Amino acid sequence: MSISASCLVVSLCLPWIVFLGMVVATAVSPSGPQIATKPLAWFILAPQVRKNYDDDDLRRLGESMKSLGQLQPVGAKPDGTVLWGHRRLLAAKLVGLAALQVIITDRPMSDSEIRLIQLTENMHRADLSGYEKWLACSELMYLNPTWQMKDLAQHLSIDSSMGTRILSPSRCSPAWQEALKEGKAGISDCYAASKLESPEEQAALLALKLSGASRDTIEQAGRKKRNGTTATVKVARLRCALPSGVAVQFTGAWITLELAIDAMKDLTAELKRAIDQGLDSRTVVRVLADKAKAKG
Repeated sequence: MSISASCLVVSLCLPWIVFLGMVVATAVSPSGPQIATKPLAWFILAPQVRKNYDDDDLRRLGESMKSLGQLQPVGAKPDGTVLWGHRRLLAAKLVGLAALQVIITDRPMSDSEIRLIQLTENMHRADLSGYEKWLACSELMYLNPTWQMKDLAQHLSIDSSMGTRILSPSRCSPAWQEALKEGKAGISDCYAASKLESPEEQAALLALKLSGASRDTIEQAGRKKRNGTTATVKVARLRCALPSGVAVQFTGAWITLELAIDAMKDLTAELKRAIDQGLDSRTVVRVLADKAKAKG
């Protein structure tokens, strides 16, 4: 099985795995969860992690379910309240499907468990906006006051550093949070702003972002403000030859030593993750290129 196919299988099964793990960890009713087929009118939509939906994306999903069948059941309570699978339900309605397969469970579930299942499903299958990720992770931390960052990262299968970035808008001004909501700024931009304690400095950085500055420019500007500097040496190419004989090269619009250090930290984390996943060098290069393109 190819890597991409394996990732697809894992992403499709992950919410179900999370749910079944919760069943093992807690008491289950004698009947247990059941799989059934229910008409669309039986389902009740409830608030969930994803706030916005793209009709074209939903239509493509619906047409896929028409041609390939429903690859994963939705989840619901006995009264029809949907626990996960909102996109599949909306897509089915959009293309005129009559019914859906559903896992019905009467096991009591806390708000935290429901949100965790929903967030896990969306983060690993259909990208949420940065604003939605922030709201959902913030809610999970609020519902679990004893959690530390490592707990959030473990439950969502992400790095702790990524969890810190996702939650960084909480340390930003309301103007930054609004810019994130409107898609005028990203999580990485908010992360750079969150390191500045002064509201005036955050406001100046936001003005720079809204003027069209890139993510790297925002990070550099934020670093200069933190360091109290107004200028730094920038190059388009930085090649570092190491005693081992290996040479590391950085290229970009402007490269500083600070940016190179941050880049090395990110690259080291990515390479360690690739080793854990058993990826070869060529595959890692393609994966990193795809990630860079998606964030661009």
